[in-house]
Amino acid sequence: MPTRAYWSGRIRLALVSIPVEVLPATKSTSRISFNQIHEPTGKRIRYEKVVPGVGPVEASEIVKGYEVEKNKYVLLTDEEINDVKLEAKKSIDLSQFVDEDAIDEVYFDRPFYIVPSDEDEDAAEAYIVLRDALKKTKKIGLGQLVVRGQGSIVAIKPYGKGLLMETLRYADEIKKADVFDELPSKKVDADLVSLAEELIQKKAGEFQPEKFKDTYTAALRELIKAKEEKRPPREIEEAQPVSNVINLMDALKRSVGKGGGDKTGDGKPAGKGSDSKSSASTGKAKTPASKTKTAKSKSAKTASKTAKKASRRKAA
Repeated sequence: MPTRAYWSGRIRLALVSIPVEVLPATKSTSRISFNQIHEPTGKRIRYEKVVPGVGPVEASEIVKGYEVEKNKYVLLTDEEINDVKLEAKKSIDLSQFVDEDAIDEVYFDRPFYIVPSDEDEDAAEAYIVLRDALKKTKKIGLGQLVVRGQGSIVAIKPYGKGLLMETLRYADEIKKADVFDELPSKKVDADLVSLAEELIQKKAGEFQPEKFKDTYTAALRELIKAKEEKRPPREIEEAQPVSNVINLMDALKRSVGKGGGDKTGDGKPAGKGSDSKSSASTGKAKTPASKTKTAKSKSAKTASKTAKKASRRKAA
């Protein structure tokens, strides 16, 4: 089934006009949604619009209200709201261009693919010209788009062989980052940072989103399918929980493979500790090294004293 266009119109760059279609770059069908069901009858729950003390009301009696104080509303009709909606424009005027990294990522909202319109033979050529020009200048085009009476800021940039449009949040929609103000401004150990850097480099690689699995949704789908087929659900593999970090330096060393007890004699990771496994097999707990040395020292002294006593007896 072909993707339905979110918007169709023209991108304008001064006197250049490019017929395009804007298509959603994301989908929500992978997510699972539920309906509420009345269990005894198996029928779906429906909601009635009611007023306390009055009962069910007709749709024609309902207006929208904006709460200005507790239980105090400014009432607006659909006609009044429609009067202030923006007039739908069939064009995106690129009014400004900024560097690729000029927009803080917190402003980006929703991505869309832009493709040239099939209805115009010259659309593809103008489209490619815009794409290549943005690539060579390393710029992003900014404009505004009106859909369903509401305006959005949009950023248009090269994306592979085509163009990507992302809607942007308005400045008053972004919270200040003052949540970081209370973070302590302490200087950390340079060795800790060095170990963290080494760990990051070890795990560095290409972004492969398919490696990250939505195990919750997979488990839900399996549960639904199992119930439909009247069988027990299969277990969905999940990542093992990470143990609590007790010592940061020790945790980092173990993570990069520098910890003293991280590897066994054959070079394999010890996991939870090869010593613990060997101790378990003998039924004895491992004695700490410091205690072992002390015990050896004491036994040596005892042996020395015993030998001296024996030699005295022989001399007598």
